[in-house]
Amino acid sequence: MQSKNLYLFLLAFLLLPLTGCNPESPGIMDRLVGDGSYFSSPKNEPMSVPLFVASTRRNEGVVDDGSAKFSLTTIGVPRDHQTGAIEKPSFGAADKFKHFTVLSKRSLDEEDFYREIATHVSGRIGVSRDILLYVHGFNTGLDEARFRLAQIVADGSFSGVTALFTWNSRGGLFNYESDKEAATVSRDALEKILLRLAQTPGVGRVHILAHSMGAWLSMETLRAVAISGHGDLDGRLGQVMLANPDIDLNVFRQQVARIGPGHVSIFIANNDRALSLSSRIAGDRPRVGALDPSKAEDKSELDRLGVSVQDISSFSTDFVGHGAFSEAPDVVKKIGGQLTAPRADDANKHAIIDAQPSEPVRRNPTIETKDLAPLPAQ
Repeated sequence: MQSKNLYLFLLAFLLLPLTGCNPESPGIMDRLVGDGSYFSSPKNEPMSVPLFVASTRRNEGVVDDGSAKFSLTTIGVPRDHQTGAIEKPSFGAADKFKHFTVLSKRSLDEEDFYREIATHVSGRIGVSRDILLYVHGFNTGLDEARFRLAQIVADGSFSGVTALFTWNSRGGLFNYESDKEAATVSRDALEKILLRLAQTPGVGRVHILAHSMGAWLSMETLRAVAISGHGDLDGRLGQVMLANPDIDLNVFRQQVARIGPGHVSIFIANNDRALSLSSRIAGDRPRVGALDPSKAEDKSELDRLGVSVQDISSFSTDFVGHGAFSEAPDVVKKIGGQLTAPRADDANKHAIIDAQPSEPVRRNPTIETKDLAPLPAQ
């Protein structure tokens, strides 16, 4: 027990820098704004990013039963936003012209939530009919999850409908085991949400972007969906992108066997110190997100999995190396590129209201390391 407490203390110490930003990244708002842009807003106002939020969070002391509540939240992104950063005030209240802010929030009942999503999808064409669902990781508060998703959507130029599944993370550095239980109890709610999103009239694909422990939650849920007979969300499953997945290698192998590797891509970093400590807490069992393709044994394991692999080890934005998927400009743009690539079967379609399932995307499961140029030295 003393050894485990020591690991948790070290984890807390190492994760402290995760809130840092990269103020040297180039601005992006000019290229996002245009006729019909998803981010259109009055001149000089912050860009508006609407998020459909499904939350299993509970106040302290309230029973965590895993049931979800729903809302539509609009996040303001400042016009001088820098790629990879979440602009926050150093002290005092946030200024919507300089910082990420919550511009509005409207609570919805469950059926209104899905009807509103259908309204947002209706009349769109191509990849703009897609839904992106983000599932955050360990030690993540509600504002951090909302702002991070808005930042990824803005930096990646995603033009579809954006949703957040936020589970009952306590947001404490010493609550790793508590968070794992909270993620586990949220599986049923996430399963229902995925199936309902896939049934949205006119939807193209449902993509999932999940980070760290959220990757474990997402893959566990997709495994259950596959067992229930809806393996690829009845033809609607798109990209399943797992950033620094905090998943035991053997568990991941079983999950992929149920789901199939064709939709799955993983972003790994062999210098991810948070996952290294997670491995130690779990009895030195290797985590998928920390595999090192330069080692023959790890390379062999990755090849056997058959999933698409992106090695982002050289893009670490801080000492911990756990947040490059969203903080390194080249990596977040790579994620955006995967989401926004046009599909051949959408080329001649217009204002699709009730699209039929199309063939899932299949990728060559190679480990990609050279197409993303290393970041400049900090």
